[in-house]
Order: sequence, then C-alpha cells, then structure tokens
Amino acid sequence: MKNDIHPDYREVVFHDLSCDFKFITRSTIQTRDKITHEGQEYPLVKIEVSAESHPFFTGKHKIVDTAGRVEKFRQKFGKVGSKTEVAAG
Repeated sequence: MKNDIHPDYREVVFHDLSCDFKFITRSTIQTRDKITHEGQEYPLVKIEVSAESHPFFTGKHKIVDTAGRVEKFRQKFGKVGSKTEVAAG
C-alpha cells in the first residue's frame, strides 16, 4: 500500500440535529467541528436526518424543515392537494 494517498479513516461523531441523537462510527469525512463524547474528543458531523429520525425507520410521519420551506409552501398554497397531516410534536 502506498503511503500518504489514503484519507484519514477515524472515529467520528454524527449528531442528528432533529432529535438530538449522537452516534459514533468510522469515516473519512472532513470536518472542523469537534465534540467531547463519552470522555474523548472526536470530529463532529451535523446531520438533519438519521435512522433515529427518518420516517421509514421510526414509522412516524414527521416533517423536518430547518429552512422554513414547508411553512412558506403552506402559506402560498394552503391545504390544496395535501394528503398528509403534520405529526404533533
């Protein structure tokens, strides 16, 4: 194996911002953020959706909207053609 051509493969903390869930896995992703988790410092990757918050895995329909796009759409079009309802919580 050649030296200095492979990315740094290390443990990284992924933080699901929608449900405040954190998990550690190995990755080559580059990040500037760091976090202390379980007494050790790890690189931090912030994500919007993980298996902990995705409707396919949770069985709950939940709209994750951090930029206000869903609300803007609802203000513009109302409930015309809407077949789903927003989950409480």
